[in-house]
This record gives sequence, structure tokens and C-alpha cells, in this order.
Amino acid sequence: MKDEIFSVLQRVGRSFMLPVAVLPIAGILLGIGASFTNPTTIKTYGLEAIFGDGTLLGGLLTIMASAGSTIFGNLPIIFAVGVAIGMAKAEREVAALAAMISFFVMHSACNAMLKLNGAILPDGTIAPGVLEGTIASSCGIMSYQMGVFGGIIVGIGVAYLHNKFHKIVLPNALSFFGGSRFVPIISTVVYLFVGIGLYFVWPLAQQGIFALGSLVTGTGYVGTLIFGIIKRALIPFGLHHVFYLPFWQTGVGGSMMIDGQLVQGGQNIFFAQLASPDVAHFSADATRYFSGEFIFMIFGLPGAALAMYRCAKPSKKTAAKGLLLSAALTSMLTGITEPIEFSFLFVAPALFGVQVVLAGAAYMIAHMLNIAVGLTFSGGLLDLFIFGILQGEAKTSWMYIIPVGIIYFFL
Repeated sequence: MKDEIFSVLQRVGRSFMLPVAVLPIAGILLGIGASFTNPTTIKTYGLEAIFGDGTLLGGLLTIMASAGSTIFGNLPIIFAVGVAIGMAKAEREVAALAAMISFFVMHSACNAMLKLNGAILPDGTIAPGVLEGTIASSCGIMSYQMGVFGGIIVGIGVAYLHNKFHKIVLPNALSFFGGSRFVPIISTVVYLFVGIGLYFVWPLAQQGIFALGSLVTGTGYVGTLIFGIIKRALIPFGLHHVFYLPFWQTGVGGSMMIDGQLVQGGQNIFFAQLASPDVAHFSADATRYFSGEFIFMIFGLPGAALAMYRCAKPSKKTAAKGLLLSAALTSMLTGITEPIEFSFLFVAPALFGVQVVLAGAAYMIAHMLNIAVGLTFSGGLLDLFIFGILQGEAKTSWMYIIPVGIIYFFL
């Protein structure tokens, strides 16, 4: 039973990677677009003639920022479809269609319940007295603010229904609706009732989510340390995506009012601030869940790779050099650390324990130094350049990464 649960959790974690894979391009579009359309940036560097209002580049960058912002704004349905595809065992296109339909049905059912009970008024506005931020638009449907949790609920459920029913055989009179055609039908019926059920359940779940978030955010720097240690410790099991995603994308990671909108989740807060012209310094409380990664991904783990090369036997140095150099460059450029970590995880697990503690401390140190550099996927040089250097020291305090990183290299 434990093995089965563990296997399912691993599959869930792997399925997250498909929708997560779209974040880098969305972040680059938003990061570059917002950077060079920000009035303060344009004025500071005297770029009015190149990027100012009415210029060709200014218009293109505005479109880029809008496109990137749209992707981040619609992550719930992207996760619904992506997770369903990732967990479906066959005919994944059917699972994708069923997930999209189920997402709309679930939120529409929840919307109807909110209207019937007076939380949403007949004109579509939110009733006075409803807690701000609890109801929001999902693909144009006013429903509970579920964030990516709503998408994950749909994706996992639809994948289960798909794997169970995509080969079902119905009586001859109904044979047209058998097989894969049955999946969108059963999914629609199930998620009609899921939407109704969530009207009653989600407020309780929301309280639990905020309580979990308060456990980390309420314990300050120690909470950040605990978060970092747990995230890195889950890497070998493939469960780290399941752990960190709620902090990045939901109210677990905190909430903040930005330009009159309540934004939930550390990564969402960062990108909302990135698109806002009125932010003096990005929130380190929001970026505590990822700013520390630049320290050990760009500096720390490449230092570990050099140490392993220096300690290799003379006859093995050539082979070690090729393996470790490519792994170090991968960590530095993209923030993908598995090639380095897995090179010593199984042969020297105690060293992985050291890496987990040092990595956790990096998250905490970045938080303490008010470093607020965002990222799309992981802490590599590209994200550091776009979301740190390009945004300026005054907004991100990115320069602190260098001295701390040098220390981590030698550590």
C-alpha cells in the first residue's frame, strides 16, 4: 500500500513537469517585456526613443509582456490539462479534452452555487461581506479562488476516470458513446458534482491552506530554512514538485495586494510586482521560496563538482572531467541540479545530507539579506540575468548573491 501511494505521488510529481515546462518561456516574455516597458527603467536609462510610447519595439515588448502575463494568469487550466496528459496511460488527447471540459464544468457549478446562495449577485459582482480574494475569475467564470489546486484536482481526477473507462464497452444501443468517447461524458457528470461539493468544502480547505502557509511564513527565517531543507531532501524521491508548487502558486506561499488585486503564491506575487510600475523593491517574503537557489546552483554545486574532480583518481580524471563539467554547466546555466546531485547521492549519501542542509541555509540567507530575485523554473544564470540583473540592484538586491555564492563555492 505504501509503495502504491509513493508510486502515485511520483507520477503526480512527474505530471507537474509538463505544465511547469511552459513557465520559462512565459517568464522570459513577461520579464523582458515588463523590464523594457517600465516607465522608470526607460527614463533612468534614457531609452524613450527606442522603447517609449509609440515606438515599434515598445509595442512589441508590450505584446510580449501581455502574452507572458496571460500564461501566468491561466495556469490553473494549463495544470488541469497538463496533469491529465501526464497521468493518462493511453489516448492522452482524450484526457486533455476531458480535463478542459471538466475544468469549465467544475467552476460553472461552483459559480451557480455561489449565485444561488447570494455570494455572487445577479449582475455578476461579488456580494458585500464576502472575504476579499476568496472569489475570482477562472477563464471568465467567477468561482472560488482555487489557483492551481483547482487545476490539479481536475487533472488527477480526470486522469483516474480516463484510465478506468477509456476502454469501456457499452450495450449496442449506446455503443457510439463507448470507449474513449465515454471519458468526457463521465468526467462532465463527476465534475458537476465536484463543483457543487467544492462550494461546501473549499472554504475549509482554504483555511487549512492559509494555516499551512502561516506555519512557514509565521516562523520567519527558520520557516524559510525548513522549507529549503524539505524541498531539497525530496529531490531523490521525485516529490519536490508536489511540495514546493503550492508555495509558488497558491495562498500557502502568502498573499499580497498589488495594483488593487489580491495575488496569492510566491511566484505569482513576484511576477505581479514585475508587471507593476509602482514597486520599489520586490518582496523577499514572496521570493524566499526560490531566491536562495541562485547561491547553490550557480556557485555551490559547481564547487562540489570541482572538488570531486580534484579528488578523482588520476586514471579516472578524464572521465570525471567530462561528466562533472557538463553537470556543473547544466546547474549554472539552467538550474537543473539532478546531474550533479545524483552523481554523489548513491555513492556518498552523507554528502547529499550536507548539500540538503547547505541548500536550505541558502534559502534562509537570501531571505535574511532581502534578496528578491524571481525565477521561472530554477535558479540558473538566465533567470538571474532577466529577473535579477536586468531589474536592477535597487529592486532585487541581487549583488548579495555573488559574495555569498563565492563562499558557497569554497564550502
